Amino acid sequence: MPAPHCYAALLRGINVGRAKRIAMADLRALFETLGFSDVRTLLNSGNVVFAAPKTKGAGAESLQEKIEAALAKQLAVSANAVVLRADEVEAIVADNPLPQGTVEPSRYLIAVLRRSADAVRLDELVAKDWAPDDLAVVGRTAYMWCPKGFLDSPLPEAVGRALRDQVTTRNWATMTKLRAMLAG
Repeated sequence: MPAPHCYAALLRGINVGRAKRIAMADLRALFETLGFSDVRTLLNSGNVVFAAPKTKGAGAESLQEKIEAALAKQLAVSANAVVLRADEVEAIVADNPLPQGTVEPSRYLIAVLRRSADAVRLDELVAKDWAPDDLAVVGRTAYMWCPKGFLDSPLPEAVGRALRDQVTTRNWATMTKLRAMLAG
């Protein structure tokens, strides 16, 4: 089990489109200037694994704010950060409520909310029948299985509308890779 001060930062919108392109080397350097260690990036899409010093008040929410402020100040990029402890990433994968989604990881989308309290915004959507798609919410994570693909499904768009900029999404393959990085 990884140390409790190991985290994954999922940066919303980084390297999607031309406006927020950041070299992963620059992103790693930014995290290091913030005092984080063992900084590693996954893919070229704003996924960062790092260790934060054990300090009082250094919870995920304060780390999100610190990272967002540094992105704006040092790289002139406005992006939301969702920071997860290593045990939270482990739970997202281990507690998967829609195991059928793991059959085709590229069609299984994991939406991580910035705050658990925002999950109530999805109550109406969870009650709806999305067949053949499926939606489940556990804590601050929404699991979306879209067997025909995301572009052909109304589900990701509905979740995005409900949560606006308070969420970031990754596919199942990316989440399992983040888990492996945090464990190793």
